[in-house]
Amino acid sequence: MLSAKMEDYLKGVYELSKREGPPVSTSSVADHLEVTPPTVTSMMETLAERGLVEREKYSGVELTTEGETVALEVLRHHRLIETYLAEQLGYDWAEVHDEADRLEHHISEAFERRVAEQLDDPDVDPHGDPIPTESLDPLDHGETATLADLPEDERVVVRRVSDRDPEELAYLQNAGVTPGTELVISEIAPFGVVTVTLVSGDSVSLSDEVAGSIRVESAEEPATNGPA
Repeated sequence: MLSAKMEDYLKGVYELSKREGPPVSTSSVADHLEVTPPTVTSMMETLAERGLVEREKYSGVELTTEGETVALEVLRHHRLIETYLAEQLGYDWAEVHDEADRLEHHISEAFERRVAEQLDDPDVDPHGDPIPTESLDPLDHGETATLADLPEDERVVVRRVSDRDPEELAYLQNAGVTPGTELVISEIAPFGVVTVTLVSGDSVSLSDEVAGSIRVESAEEPATNGPA
């Protein structure tokens, strides 16, 4: 049996590896989980002893096949819970992350299946993140880029939004920048502000940090707002 803290580390390494590529550095894990680097080093030693990560001296860590399976299971729990809270219990999308963090380690596989059935086995959570299948197959995150990486006049569709900052999520929801929204990058200011124009004609200003948390793909054809 793994502790909730161990599962959190495995999930964190997985998420960072998809964002930054493996191996994942100790400092990245520390920042992601808001702990100290020595704490990360100690935990990684424990996880390596259990065969869940491989450590590369001076480089970082990478999940083993077993470690990735555990991470995918925790992510499936987390994202199903987020979806259930939003769709069945009326939670705002800015509220579901912390609740799911608390619950993800404590539900049974039977409960997980019932939740998935109730939701008709969704593919993505409220923030657009893919939900691992019951068989825990590797996730396909698609070909996306962040808004912060693209030039002016690019027309794109929002696919995923980071769920880690409730204030950012509340702002984006009020602005209409949610998964499925089509927009154009209308201006990139020299001081880290990205302005986008929605299909509705409304303009929204985003800091470079917020723009970097929004993943998009090219809008090949005119699209309407709605879930991805």
